[in-house]
Amino acid sequence: MKIYTKKGDKGQTGLIGGSRVSKNDLRINAYGTVDELNAHVGLLRDLTDDRELKSNLIDIQDRLFTAGSLLAVGEKGTKMKLPELHESDIHCLESWIDGMDKLLPEMKSFVLPGGHIAVSTCHIVRTVCRRAERLIVELSNQVKVSPLIVAYFNRLSDYFFTLSRKLSMDLNAEETPWIPKS
Repeated sequence: MKIYTKKGDKGQTGLIGGSRVSKNDLRINAYGTVDELNAHVGLLRDLTDDRELKSNLIDIQDRLFTAGSLLAVGEKGTKMKLPELHESDIHCLESWIDGMDKLLPEMKSFVLPGGHIAVSTCHIVRTVCRRAERLIVELSNQVKVSPLIVAYFNRLSDYFFTLSRKLSMDLNAEETPWIPKS
């Protein structure tokens, strides 16, 4: 099978289920941003030697592929068997967040992204996740989107924020508080 099909040369792409839409369709932007997020998560995974964190990030990448495939189903649906997101995926993120939060000092102000390349990458991941969430919410205002997908991305950005703080602590990176200039 060739990687190129030439079917998209005129600005259209196929959805799961067979329908074709413009490559700038909101659905394409939503799952394309999920794909971009997945690539950034892969970069973050490459920046750590922590086996547990790598395992968690691989689990997240799996869930991102699942969410992307669910978002790629056209309005007519599909007979294809696709994986699903579950409440347990959100509970898993919450458990990881709670575990990290117990180890972190209390937050007294917003923090500026930075301090270490892994921390900065984690903040990039968080912001791309928020963008994906916004696009998914916008899409859900037009077509049926599982509320679990929206909730998962909301919790996932919380996870990445908490992870950025945990990485700062683990890497002895300076956490720079935001002190607004007057």
